[in-house]
Amino acid sequence: MERIGAVVGGANKTQTVEDGEIPYGGMLTVPVYLMTHSPHEPIERDGVRYTFVVDDIGLAVESAKQAAGDKWVSLLGGSISRQCLVLGLVDELHLDIAPVLLGSGISLFAGLGQHIELERLETFAFASETHLRYRVIT
Repeated sequence: MERIGAVVGGANKTQTVEDGEIPYGGMLTVPVYLMTHSPHEPIERDGVRYTFVVDDIGLAVESAKQAAGDKWVSLLGGSISRQCLVLGLVDELHLDIAPVLLGSGISLFAGLGQHIELERLETFAFASETHLRYRVIT
């Protein structure tokens, strides 16, 4: 978590930040860039600035990279991650697996539409979770 310097995710339909929507449960106080289809002024909440970016995920990622400096940019959500993979904006994938099947939501890789090679960098396994880290091979 200490390596993350900014977050890119999707905005909700009302372009608000509800209590349950705070990235990483509020454990991070880094800039958040939210993808949207209509303009909205930034929101400041609990020391976190949420900037809305209209229809340009490349701009959102570039803005997040600038804000993060030498730290990582975290992508939240299946749709956001998939779009960034297709556009070649992803350097690494970090997958955290817990013993829970949610049964709904947006699939991370469904509809990706292309073959992407990965190189395994790290694997950590514990009794209740597994953490995988891959480099995207371009």
